Order: sequence, then structure tokens, then C-alpha cells
Amino acid sequence: MKRALLWTVAGLVVLVYAFPFVYLVLTSLKPPVDAIAVPPTVLPQRFSLDNYRTALAREGVADSFLNSVSTAAITTVLSLALAVPAAWGITRYRTRAGRVLLAGSLLVRMTPAVAIGVPLMGIMGGLRLSDTPTGLALAQTTIALPLAIWLLASFFESVPREIEEAALVDGCSRPAALWRVILPVTSGGLAVTGIFAFLASWNEFLFALLLTSLRAQTTPLAIANLQTQFGLDWGPMTALATLYSLPAVVLTLLLQRRIVAGLSLGAVKG
Repeated sequence: MKRALLWTVAGLVVLVYAFPFVYLVLTSLKPPVDAIAVPPTVLPQRFSLDNYRTALAREGVADSFLNSVSTAAITTVLSLALAVPAAWGITRYRTRAGRVLLAGSLLVRMTPAVAIGVPLMGIMGGLRLSDTPTGLALAQTTIALPLAIWLLASFFESVPREIEEAALVDGCSRPAALWRVILPVTSGGLAVTGIFAFLASWNEFLFALLLTSLRAQTTPLAIANLQTQFGLDWGPMTALATLYSLPAVVLTLLLQRRIVAGLSLGAVKG
């Protein structure tokens, strides 16, 4: 009885959280007229792929997907490349400067993105990186990097120091011990951190709005621009939003085991 009640409650919670996405997908499969019907219906009266054809036929949509992928990839690589040595140094040397850096990363993470958006426009303009995936990725790294440092610091903290000391005794240098021993042990934590950094870039809208115009425009902007003279074009918008969510969903499912292992690693100190 208790197990059945638990499963019922869990199913209801999943249904509540999943309903907006399910409604998004169902709306994208409606004929264009039904997508803007009032009052709206949850289930399509008939299924149609017209919204997907219309969305993909819009000029710039395909390029926006490529820009989103390249920007998110650069942001993820930069965040991990900078966060790994920073978090490792903080947890292994335990200096006052390291604690200040960790607290500072939290402070930066809490700073509203709009507060640094305008300065970043001037910086990227001076570097001639405006309206480029590289410039946008550098800006988005300011959002992803603080979280990556915090996550990796907790993962590295859970690794016993004896493992690293054994590698040093065997002749490894500290960088070699980090690369050959610590990182393989915390691979689940790296997967979790990489996914959060990827999603921070993949879902970002403000910096993309401020720092891009045509050449580096990402898909969130392309979705927002799906309008007609009568208002928002809900059918193509939901179709493009559905397509845009698929890479994040697939990536999470592929790395599901590593994510669970990484979360478990960071939850208990070794």
C-alpha cells in the first residue's frame, strides 16, 4: 500500500513537471490554425508537421543552430579548462587566497547577468569579437565558470588525499596526478559540471541578445523572432523550441549514469 502511494505521488510530481514540455511538443504537432485556437486544446485534433517545415524554412534558423552548438561547445571547454585547475588548487592547497577565490566565484554567480551585459558589450567591441561565437562564448563563460568551480571543488574535496599522495610516491608530478588519477576518479563530476556549463550557454538569452546581431545569432533569438504581422507565430515557435530542446535531452540521457555517479560523489565526503 505504501509503495503504491509512493509511486502515485512520484508519478503526479513527474506529470506536473513534464506537462509544460509535453504541451510544447503537442502544440508543435498541431496544424497552424489549431495552434492559435482559443480556447486552446491539449491534444491535437489531427497531427501535422507543417510547423516544423515552416520553422526550418525560415532564413537564418539553420545557421542559428550551428552558432548555438559552437558557442555552447566553446563555453563548456573553456569552463572546464579553467575550473579544473582552479578547483583542484583550492581543495588541495587550502590557502586563504583559494577560499577568497571560491567565495568570489559565488559572488560572481549571484550577480545579475544584466549588470555585466553592457560592460561586456564594450569589451567585446574593443576586442572586435562582437557578433561572433567566440565573443559570445567568452561572455557566457562568465556565467558558467563560477558554477563549474563550485561543483568541481566539492567533487575534488570528496576524493581522499591518499590517492593523490600514492600517485606522487609512484613518481607522478602534481599535474600528472591530477590528469591521470584525480580526473578519472571524478569523471562523473566532470560530466555533471560539463552538462551544467553546456546548459548555461545553451539556454542563455540576454548576452546573445546584446552581443549578436546576424552572424552569431543563436536559436533562442531565432525563436523569439518568429513573429508575423498578427503577433507571435506560436506553431513554428513551439516546433523550433522542441527541436532546440532535443540535444540537451539526448545529452542528459546519454550521460545519465555518469551524472548520477557524479552527484553521489559530491554528496558524501570520501
